[in-house]
Amino acid sequence: MCSRGHEPCVSVLHVSAMEKSKPDLELGSPGESSLGLLPTEPPARPAWSSKAQYILAQVGFSVGLGNVWRFPYLCHQNGGGAFLLLYLLLLFVIGIPLFFLELAAGQSIRQGSIGVWKHISPRLAGIGFASCVVCSFVALYYNVIIAWSLFYLGHSFQYPLPWESCPDVPNSTQMEPECARSSPTTYFWYREALDVSDSISDGGGLDLTLTGCLLGAWSLVCVAMIRGIKSSGKVLYFSSLFPYVVLLCFLIRGLLLDGAADGIRVMFTPKLSIWGDVQVWRQAATQVFFALGLGFGSIIAYSSYNPRGNDCHCDALLVAAINFLTSVLATLVVFAVLGFRANILTQTCVVSVVTRVMCCMRRPHPAPFCAVTRTVCCTRRPAPPCAVNRVCNGWNTEQLSWLLGNKSIPGLELSLGNLSEFSPSTYSAWYQGIPAGLGMKLKEYGIIECRVEEEMNKGVEGTGLAFIAFTETMTLFPASPFWSVLFFFMLLNLGLSTMLGNMQGILTPLMDNFAPLRRRRTLFTVLSCTLGFLLGLVFVQHSGSYFVAMFDDYSATLPLVAVVACEAVAVAWVYGAERFLSDIEDMLGWRPWKLYSYMWRYGSVLAMLCLLLASLVNLCLGHPTYQAWDRAEAAKTKLPYPPWAMATLVSLIVVAVLPIPALYLCQLLREWLARRGGCPSLEGTLPVANKEEEEEEESPADPELPANGYLPVKTEDPPEGGEEARATLLGGSN
Repeated sequence: MCSRGHEPCVSVLHVSAMEKSKPDLELGSPGESSLGLLPTEPPARPAWSSKAQYILAQVGFSVGLGNVWRFPYLCHQNGGGAFLLLYLLLLFVIGIPLFFLELAAGQSIRQGSIGVWKHISPRLAGIGFASCVVCSFVALYYNVIIAWSLFYLGHSFQYPLPWESCPDVPNSTQMEPECARSSPTTYFWYREALDVSDSISDGGGLDLTLTGCLLGAWSLVCVAMIRGIKSSGKVLYFSSLFPYVVLLCFLIRGLLLDGAADGIRVMFTPKLSIWGDVQVWRQAATQVFFALGLGFGSIIAYSSYNPRGNDCHCDALLVAAINFLTSVLATLVVFAVLGFRANILTQTCVVSVVTRVMCCMRRPHPAPFCAVTRTVCCTRRPAPPCAVNRVCNGWNTEQLSWLLGNKSIPGLELSLGNLSEFSPSTYSAWYQGIPAGLGMKLKEYGIIECRVEEEMNKGVEGTGLAFIAFTETMTLFPASPFWSVLFFFMLLNLGLSTMLGNMQGILTPLMDNFAPLRRRRTLFTVLSCTLGFLLGLVFVQHSGSYFVAMFDDYSATLPLVAVVACEAVAVAWVYGAERFLSDIEDMLGWRPWKLYSYMWRYGSVLAMLCLLLASLVNLCLGHPTYQAWDRAEAAKTKLPYPPWAMATLVSLIVVAVLPIPALYLCQLLREWLARRGGCPSLEGTLPVANKEEEEEEESPADPELPANGYLPVKTEDPPEGGEEARATLLGGSN
């Protein structure tokens, strides 16, 4: 019965989705953990058909496109080997403890993210809903990247590849000016693939080709998810393993290329000074989040289908190790291939590959020819300034020969013989050894320094790495269409395996907590994918790539940090870290290291708060900008977001985080009303599934296989009169 005196009214909660109603249990104060409601034995829940399938699912979700393009970019831009050490440090401090936390919570409570955090405390239900919102935002734009991969994959079955050379102007022999001022791969990306507008405000309508590719991408996801992990688990056998085959093929091929050693040297050269930069720490910590998939709810959803006795601690260490080694492998591949590309471009910068210009001129010219005329006289085609077109950089040695012969610059001396025989390293060493004043004079004549490191800095960030730099390099391979098909098929599989995890992070919590959705699993999955396609149309208009960048930069980063910070606080301080370890001990039969208790209570929580603060400061200090394509200049430019885009950006962050405080306040209000007006039924806070619903529920796993971890639902008598029930994570009463 409920007391209406000065003592708080004890709320009565319903049991979770997989168990039937039981006699009311007396709990502590309202809003405290309701963990004693689960039976000692876990509820009957379908499980993975094998341990290998589960590990491949976790690896497939965590190893995504970010491992292939974001990690190599951050590694190169932030000190090479020094960034690797920093990343590894944060992986042990933040990544593995929080990854283990999510695995253990999902496996023991056997619910999706909403049910897990609601089970720990009804006031924390918003954490699970926030995870679902973030997963939804990510799924919307992530599938667009899969659509881009489908577009390039379809165009890879051509020889020569359509991005190997610039097209001609229709009805003319003149090269397309926009392509001539940039490069064939850059032109194909911005003009043929995206047909991008000049700004985010210029929508330009839908791109029908990309719309068809997006429909194909969502169709693939829908077919893979149509029967939950029963169908997606089988897809993951291929989509998780195939990328490793391709990466190894590219690594072997890349190591045999000239310049691969230069690229790997650049990668591993440590610059320890970056450890003093707060932004580098922020970027490394953020990459740990995205690499492991923390906060999305997918880890919890996947682990909830495990039997209770599964060694989730070993799983956490194994998946984190595979993820890190995959990032290193992908970085080796990227830098080996980009080292080959940079070596060719640097050689072009040094050796005179535009001798045709000089032979047509019949006389030396006292100024950089490209910058003066912008026309190559041999071909009569427009050519860009020397600083833009890498081919024209070959002007260096020809112009230098003329300056040496005419003694146009006092003090300019070179004791070597034929300049055309310069190697990139020899030229770079000579250029760096000349006085600063002389170097300024040389730049006036268009003679610049040629370094492998500078060439590797060009176009290696995000989509530019995959769809411009890497694509350009593959055109230099023999049998380039074969390598192109392999590469984009790999991107398709990487994106698909991560996308399946995102969808699992959305569908599993909702179906666990809303019985009508669970009874109509197939229909709900199809409707979710259809809605995702319709909402995703904003990303396939001509300004769609700018919206992809906005969602990628702002819709997930801050909300994810807030979600994971709340998870750490919930387990470490609301429920209790030692209590949590005791429950894991009951589940596994041995107690994890006490170090985890300290990490959850202090290390991880403080790291999350610092990361959240650094992210907020970084957002507030400067006006957010996006990278646009200037068609007239054929170059990338940074533009500030217009006011309406800023409002959209802020709304994305607010909507993603709002469920946490909103549901917390809602629960406080419910408790206050319970104290003031009695103890109303809280039916609906946790859904009740009766026996008939369980029997009608379509299995998300394979229920026909033995040893799937199914355990019968058992009930236990409520505590004897006056006896206080101590709630545990596993549901026992001590």
